[in-house]
Amino acid sequence: MAKILRINTSTRQLKYEDLPEKYSALGGRGLTSQIVFDEVPATCDPLGPLNKLVIAPGLLSGTNAPSSGRLSVGGKSPLTGGIKEANAGGITSQKLASLGIKAIVLEGRPEGSDWYGVKITADGAEFFNANDLAGKGTYEVTAICRERYGTKVGVITIGPAGEMQLLAAGVTNNDGDGNSSRYAGRGGLGAVMGSKRVKVIVVDSQGTFDAPVKDPEKFKAAARKFAKILADNPTTGIGLPNYGTNVLMNIINEAGTLPTRNFRLGRFDKAGEVSGEKLAEVAVARGGKATHACHPGCVMRCSNVYPMPDGKVCAPIEYETAWAFGPNLEIGDLDTVARLNYICNDVGLDTIETGCTLGVLMEAGIIPFGDGQAAIAALEEVGKGTALGRVIGSGSAVAGKVYGVTRVPAVKGQGIPAYDPRSCKGNGVTYATSPMGADHTAGYAVTANILNVGGKVDPLLPDGQADLSRNLQIATAAVDSTGLCLFVAFAVLDNPEALPAIVDMINAQYGLALTTDDVAGLGQQILKVEREFNRKAGFTSADDRLPEFFHTEELPPHNTRFDVKDEDLDSVFNF
Repeated sequence: MAKILRINTSTRQLKYEDLPEKYSALGGRGLTSQIVFDEVPATCDPLGPLNKLVIAPGLLSGTNAPSSGRLSVGGKSPLTGGIKEANAGGITSQKLASLGIKAIVLEGRPEGSDWYGVKITADGAEFFNANDLAGKGTYEVTAICRERYGTKVGVITIGPAGEMQLLAAGVTNNDGDGNSSRYAGRGGLGAVMGSKRVKVIVVDSQGTFDAPVKDPEKFKAAARKFAKILADNPTTGIGLPNYGTNVLMNIINEAGTLPTRNFRLGRFDKAGEVSGEKLAEVAVARGGKATHACHPGCVMRCSNVYPMPDGKVCAPIEYETAWAFGPNLEIGDLDTVARLNYICNDVGLDTIETGCTLGVLMEAGIIPFGDGQAAIAALEEVGKGTALGRVIGSGSAVAGKVYGVTRVPAVKGQGIPAYDPRSCKGNGVTYATSPMGADHTAGYAVTANILNVGGKVDPLLPDGQADLSRNLQIATAAVDSTGLCLFVAFAVLDNPEALPAIVDMINAQYGLALTTDDVAGLGQQILKVEREFNRKAGFTSADDRLPEFFHTEELPPHNTRFDVKDEDLDSVFNF
């Protein structure tokens, strides 16, 4: 039977519990958010003993459903003060599901200065002393654990930023090559793990696709059908497999919605130098990979392996990261972007938040725009634990307050990602209203605003943006519960047979009789739970707004402002 593994860090007790019936049809984000809602007081200190860190594979993880190895990490966010789910690839989700573990719940907060690790195998779970790993970067910790426990293990860990409980710290796990760079990065959940004094969780499972399936033949048929749908779609079958997520750089730049110089411009004249096409060219020339699967069974292979001049490897450089350290800072050099990315991965910071924070520092004149070496030097301060490093590791909103900058691109304390809301207004609605804080993945309106996938909504006009964001937020919450990569949405929006194929896989695995309407209902219920948690934490409609400069400053080249009405923003969750 499916289990929940409870790890009480105060008493150092580990206990397996049967999965409650009410959680039987939940996984991923649906399960993390529900457990957080049920067990975490909404007004608690995110870094105190009452918060919990919940780690859950998706409903389809551990099966050979294509691209189904995503892992959800949830808790109360130290960065936003609200509920949070952050999502990552890597090999750990499939291993947990293959062991029958539906969720890991880290709770309590220990006394003393010791650091702990947890090892999970088919025989059970146990604590071990991890003082020798404290202070080390995620790459070294992962390498040590793979040497000690075998190269097939999954390693969930935090870097020094998480140990210092910095608000932008993430939780990472490794891909099949051992790269410690598959981040549940957003919201500061690495600080929550650090508050529990757990440095690492090692998952040792011989199986990858061993999760039980009640109707294997029906499941195989649905999985084959879904794999073909993904292969036949131009985005999931051609664009992402050839150039990865950074294929978006030139597209978004051409659309005039690429935030440049801390969101002052919509185009960057050196965008081509940090694009997916350029990345593929350089990576392959140096013996890396233009595309790469972040977990077994991924058919889109949208990751990459980028060798740096110093011999180290950054795997991957995603579009949002290339933007955060490139156009956002007016840096047009891929090696600089890769170095900043690598430092974040190793020290354990969210790259989007860190890019936004460095943009605020440049806005304040602490470092010059376009100065890559100054940005690298500043970011290296995080690992040293200096005052400047702690400011950078605490996110863009904190940096704005420290340096007296009011022009900070953040919602609910979380930095805005790589699409300007003035010229991609559907994403602006998502940034403003998502329970997660500014998060492009929560309702990726770029599909209809820019890419003409799933319909067309003019990105420069306010009309229809609230409806677009609402529908995408509902669908995304459901997809985040399955363990499927969010990029399957491109095919789901374009092919009417895609969603039924997903439902068929879930029904075959669990012996259910869900309909496509039930999937929409699941997404709605997840959002209701998350919104209610935030309401109890003190959030109001005033928190569902963008920073005022998006309303007052025009964005070149379209010279548009964010003009979606407040009443439309307040209508997003009227379902």
